[in-house]
This record gives sequence, C-alpha cells and structure tokens, in this order.
Amino acid sequence: MTVFVPPLKTGLRAALAGIALLAMAGCVAIYRNHGYVPPEDELNAIKVGVDTRDTVLEHIGPPSSSGVLQDSGFYYVESRMRHYGPTEPKVVSREVVAINFDKRGVVSGVQRYGLEDGKVIPLQRRVTSSSIEDKTFLRQLLGNLGRFNPATALGE
Repeated sequence: MTVFVPPLKTGLRAALAGIALLAMAGCVAIYRNHGYVPPEDELNAIKVGVDTRDTVLEHIGPPSSSGVLQDSGFYYVESRMRHYGPTEPKVVSREVVAINFDKRGVVSGVQRYGLEDGKVIPLQRRVTSSSIEDKTFLRQLLGNLGRFNPATALGE
C-alpha cells in the first residue's frame, strides 16, 4: 500500500529543515585575526645593544604602532577575536611585542606580553563636541547681545 503525501507537506518539511540548518550554522564560532607579531626566530635575530631602528625595520618590518615620543619603541600587536552568533565579539588572545630603543636609536630591550599580562582596553575614538554645532547663526548672534560692553568697544 502506497501513501500519498501532498507536495505542500514535503515542501514545508524541506523548508523547516533548511531553516534549522541555517540556525545551527549561525551558532558556529568564527575567528578573526588582526595585526602581526613577528615569529620567535625573527625576534631572536635582534641583538640588544647592536641593532638599530633601521635594522629592526629591515629584519621584521614596520610595527603596528610606535610610541608617541620620538625615542620610544616599536609595538607589534596581534589579536584573535571570536564571533559567536549574535553575541558581542570576544578577545580570545592578544600578543604584544615591544622593542625599546635608547636615545641613540639602538635596541635596549625586547619584551613579549600576552593577554594574561594585562586587561583588554577597548579602543574608542572620542571627539570633543563643540557647543557651536547645535546653535543656529541667529541664536549665536542674539546670545552675544547680553555680553556687549560699551566700555570695551570704546577702548576705555
């Protein structure tokens, strides 16, 4: 005996199975790597007290960032982020290599830091807002009328 299944129920089952597969695929962790840290063998090639800024740039390449001051060091930063479904991305690992220089530009130290050596600081772009932006020209003009001092205008 053969049972006849209407095509609507078969299509509905296939659609539900497809939705379930998409929902499960959305919960898979996605990892993203940002930045660059030189491998250990390249760092071992740098000699403290011998190499300069130029030789470090030749051996390793340009840093991710450098210090604010002219004689400060190079910083190579690498981060690994985990994106999991709709949740906020989480830093799984972070490695920082700091190469310090003395006043002559010669390497004075190479340090390696990991996520366990500190805490994650979110980088944000903060801009100081101006009080002028929300005022129209007419409002600025009328606001200055009360501040007018005739003595200063006449030079007294």
